[in-house]
Amino acid sequence: MKRTSGILLHPTSLPTTYGIGDLGPSAYHFIDFLEHSGQTFWQMLPLGPTGYGDSPYQTLSAFAGNPVLISPELLIEDELLSPLEIETESFDQTHVAYDQVIPYKLKLLKKAYLQFKLLPKHLLAEPFHDFCKKEAAWLEDFVLFSALKSHHEMRPWTEWPKVLRMRHPKALADQAEKLHDELQLHRFIQFLFFRQFEKLQQYAKQHHVKLIGDLPIFVAHDSSDVWSHPKWFKLDSAGNPTVVAGVPPDYFSETGQRWGNPLFDWKVLKKEKYSFWVDRFRHMANMFDLVRIDHFRGFASYWEIPADETTAISGQWKKGPGLDLFKTLEKAMGGKLPLIAEDLGIITQDVTDLLEAVNYPGMAVLQFGFESMESADPSAFLPHNLKRNQVVYTGTHDNDTVVGWWNNQPEEVQDFTRRYLNTDAGLIHRDMIRAALGTVCNIALFPMQDLLGLGSEAYMNRPGIMGGNWQWRMKDDVLDTDLEEDLLEMTQLYGRVADRKSEDA
Repeated sequence: MKRTSGILLHPTSLPTTYGIGDLGPSAYHFIDFLEHSGQTFWQMLPLGPTGYGDSPYQTLSAFAGNPVLISPELLIEDELLSPLEIETESFDQTHVAYDQVIPYKLKLLKKAYLQFKLLPKHLLAEPFHDFCKKEAAWLEDFVLFSALKSHHEMRPWTEWPKVLRMRHPKALADQAEKLHDELQLHRFIQFLFFRQFEKLQQYAKQHHVKLIGDLPIFVAHDSSDVWSHPKWFKLDSAGNPTVVAGVPPDYFSETGQRWGNPLFDWKVLKKEKYSFWVDRFRHMANMFDLVRIDHFRGFASYWEIPADETTAISGQWKKGPGLDLFKTLEKAMGGKLPLIAEDLGIITQDVTDLLEAVNYPGMAVLQFGFESMESADPSAFLPHNLKRNQVVYTGTHDNDTVVGWWNNQPEEVQDFTRRYLNTDAGLIHRDMIRAALGTVCNIALFPMQDLLGLGSEAYMNRPGIMGGNWQWRMKDDVLDTDLEEDLLEMTQLYGRVADRKSEDA
């Protein structure tokens, strides 16, 4: 793999006038910026429909797209809305107010659907029909789940009537008939999401930008996946988890992190030749050039927490599916998977062995390296210890920004960092980006917040803290020529600008 670099930016953070970033004009403008500044990759967080807490890592489906990412401008282009129908509201332009944005976007999408229904020969009629047929395997469960969830005041599926919780065929058929139009609305919304994403995907390819997706290892309990296939998970007779996912006490939390996701019953999944995972990877591979798989260590061993525990302290390590899963996936996909393995956290020998066996690039985070100051430790994430088959980050969505991190470091860490980077740290974010670009790692990535030199106010997610996460938004005037030229110069200096001519050939 050639030396390349790119930026981590979730689409919700893009500037728009609709309270949240989306797949419309601002996304295309960002791709232009990436191309002009010599970047190869745009990394996103998971794009699924979020549930409680608005976390992209706790979605209502492992396959569906998030309706709030659908662009109103592109709906106008598709003759589903007129400019007059898009009522402007007073949105916060620095943070996403999900409680305001979600109902606003859904109102627009319902208007678009009504317009589509009024015109049986609408230009999208045939593509919509084709989409529903092609994606039926996951789509039908998801739209019924979504309609039932709305019908039951958005309560978790475990609080629905027993015949619906247990998926009695006659009860489901009766509800599907009763909620026919709402099912069609949800189908149409998913069609719009994937139509807009595919257009963006094509534009990125034309402009030599590759997309990196993010695949969470676990799925949310209140999701169509768990509701429609409970046997794949460790649940009791009422559908509630008996054990849940998380991590033991670590860098981020003294009590660990109790994520609450249900854990897979890997024995059942293996008997079914890991069909759920094969479908997930095929789905992601159709959308992205590379896929970062979150919490890779969970495939070697995972932290199992009794569901009645309120913290992650009283968990225990359990053996994961290991190499068997990846051999099955590679056989199904016809070769090596386009993966980045998120191998951060408590890494034991079984995780190291699995990563070496599959030979996918792992991750390195420079903030952790400078905090450790263990320059003689070959496992530390200092630039001189890194390897080609790693993806280096200044920080991730779970880290403070470089500037925020720097401001909170003790003097000994700051002193070591100044000496190591030979800098006065006046522009520490730029120093760290240069350090990442200068490593031997094939891929260097950095959050947009670090490129902009923002402080802790731009933190994307504070692990273990409820509320206030996933809200940061970029201002609409920051992608200027000076920033573009400066990034291009740094990228050229460290030999990471792709040869566009050879790509075209």
